[in-house]
Amino acid sequence: MVFDSSRFDLQPYAGFDMARYVRRTYCSWETAGWQSLLVQRFEHVPVAEDMELPGAADLHLVLPVAGRAAMETRRDGRTTRHTWAPGRLEMGIPGQPVLRRYRATGAMRSVQVHIPRDTVETVAAQLGGRAVDYEALAASLAAGDPLIEEAVRALGSPDEVAGDLYAESAAAFLTVHLLTRHGRSSDPPPHAPSRSPSSSREDARVEAAIAMMRDRLAEPVTLAEIAGEVHLSVYHFVRVFKAATGVTPYRYLTRLRVEEAKRLLRGTDLPIARIAARCGFAGPGTLSATFLRQTGARPSDYRSGHRNS
Repeated sequence: MVFDSSRFDLQPYAGFDMARYVRRTYCSWETAGWQSLLVQRFEHVPVAEDMELPGAADLHLVLPVAGRAAMETRRDGRTTRHTWAPGRLEMGIPGQPVLRRYRATGAMRSVQVHIPRDTVETVAAQLGGRAVDYEALAASLAAGDPLIEEAVRALGSPDEVAGDLYAESAAAFLTVHLLTRHGRSSDPPPHAPSRSPSSSREDARVEAAIAMMRDRLAEPVTLAEIAGEVHLSVYHFVRVFKAATGVTPYRYLTRLRVEEAKRLLRGTDLPIARIAARCGFAGPGTLSATFLRQTGARPSDYRSGHRNS
């Protein structure tokens, strides 16, 4: 698993007993000769106790593609639990080792992608220079992202002629999407932007986009659909929307959904699973994770607190 590369930080894996836990079935470094992106496929042992995973500097994405397991992860003195299941994306926080244990009900397989840290930092600089909050990024991605899921799945079975230009383009695309959609960008701009003759028209488009988001809180809605509704390209729409609101459309829609969930938790007796569906979350687990990240409380605790107040 350790390669001689100035791009990837794989040296921390030098002492990792890979054969004890996984069998590698594909490696883009060896098969495709990629230098800009490392993609590997693994078959995992069904049971692991005290598996110490090192903390490398690269951005590391894991996509389970087979098997289910009860996963327990200890990081920085905190223990979290989740279910390993096909399609549930996970991102390792760079530089942060973890201790993991799990027990699976069947064969486990995954596709794993390493994006070089210098690629991430270059893209972050081009997007405005904001420091990347990897912990927030990982938490947001855990709520799901069909586009990243399909991209990682495709990278796990690339075309035989795909060279490093393809790998470099894929690394850039993944990074731009991750930082734009999942990167924390809630700080308001330092001053109000100067107004141009087209400002009123752009403000009207932002208001129309927000109205569409409110109307479709319970539905899956894509960035392309919202941009198309206001007759802008996706890139122009994101730029205009962020200039007007200080956040990306994805972040704004998430906030609207959390606010609606708060209203329903305070004012109704609807089950949390039903509230999740009415607010556009994939399930109660997704609602709970997003709600906790946004408010600092779980939905059940938020409801109890307001009933007792």
